[in-house]
Amino acid sequence: MSRSEAIIDRLHALHPKLIDLSLGRLQRLLAALGHPERRLPPVIHVAGTNGKGSTCAFLRAIAEAAGQRVHVYTSPHLLRFHERIRLAGTLVSEEALTEALEEVERVNAGEPITVFEVTTAVALLLFSRVPADLLLLEVGLGGRYDATNVVDHPVACAITSISMDHMEYLGDSLAGIAAEKAGILKRGSPAATGLQAPEALMVLEAEAARVGTHLAVRNQDWTVHWNEAGLRYADPGGVMELPRPALPGAHQADNAGIAIAALRGWSPPWLTEAAIAAGLTTATWPARLQRLHGALAALLPEGWELWLDGGHNAGGGHALAEHLPDWADRPRHLVVGMKQGKASGDFLAPLLPLAESLWAVAEPGQHLAMPVDAIIEASGGRARPGPHVEDALRAIAAAGGPPGRVLICGSLYLAGEVLKADGTVLV
Repeated sequence: MSRSEAIIDRLHALHPKLIDLSLGRLQRLLAALGHPERRLPPVIHVAGTNGKGSTCAFLRAIAEAAGQRVHVYTSPHLLRFHERIRLAGTLVSEEALTEALEEVERVNAGEPITVFEVTTAVALLLFSRVPADLLLLEVGLGGRYDATNVVDHPVACAITSISMDHMEYLGDSLAGIAAEKAGILKRGSPAATGLQAPEALMVLEAEAARVGTHLAVRNQDWTVHWNEAGLRYADPGGVMELPRPALPGAHQADNAGIAIAALRGWSPPWLTEAAIAAGLTTATWPARLQRLHGALAALLPEGWELWLDGGHNAGGGHALAEHLPDWADRPRHLVVGMKQGKASGDFLAPLLPLAESLWAVAEPGQHLAMPVDAIIEASGGRARPGPHVEDALRAIAAAGGPPGRVLICGSLYLAGEVLKADGTVLV
């Protein structure tokens, strides 16, 4: 175990006995640290249920294509905690992370606080000390009371697709969840959102009007469409014919469009059509329809493909279901492992008709893995037990048949274990 991991484990003991979504604990800690949240480069704040990470990936790639130095804060990580904090383009080093964790732990002085609040304080402290031109701040949970919402004046906000998830904290209605996401909207900070259910969009627009900011809505204020060459984006500022994004999936048009609309709402001097085009083609984000080529992929016969996606809720299931028809030229096999407490039936429902076979798995190191039997039950008995990813892949290979595509999905925690087993290194 590294020093940083040991400190994070120790901080779990400070977790409040009762969870209340609030900013008070973190605001106290940031004040004791000298308010690093007030010494940041321009911030773009990103909330939503699905697509936050992909939208941040597009934002980062576009800004870096324009020569900008970009900080990024995302969660959760897949292999190492360090993935959550990117300093001016580079993942935080073990030395820098450990020193910042030790400083924040010392200043907190044993007061009750959540680990996410501590790590957000660590990230903000590091972001305040390393020069950069832009900070992309991804919400961890919700928005209104998320630890990242201590930033008062973002230059832009983005809200990606909203669906039912984390209902135990955010409420059991789409409107209620949208209200929490809308909590990142700030007066004078232009905002953008993509396709939303009507009940969610109504809440977002009402909150934008209440705080006094403009919310650029897809198909009202901007549009994005697929064409043979890639994407056609249009807003009152003009029309752009753009290349196909590097991130696969029909849903990535929405995420790319949100990133572009948020940037054009802010309108920094470095933003050009050339930078946008270059950013779309260079964006990377692991475990989002990522093709694997390592040890796990080698278990499949020659000519087969192995893919990985972290989709894990109803919205993620529908996004994958929109993509799978593009793979209709080959048999499609799904290997699914989920986290306890997730609505597995809602995730699986749109996927079941599209799969040649379905396998339920739970990896030994997978955090809070849903039992295999529960996934099989949620599939209506359609799924077969892996019970582990390697077992499922070997069984698919042994069954023979024409070359197919295998998609492993259902949980970001599963995705981390899969990347580890496949031998992937994230940089």
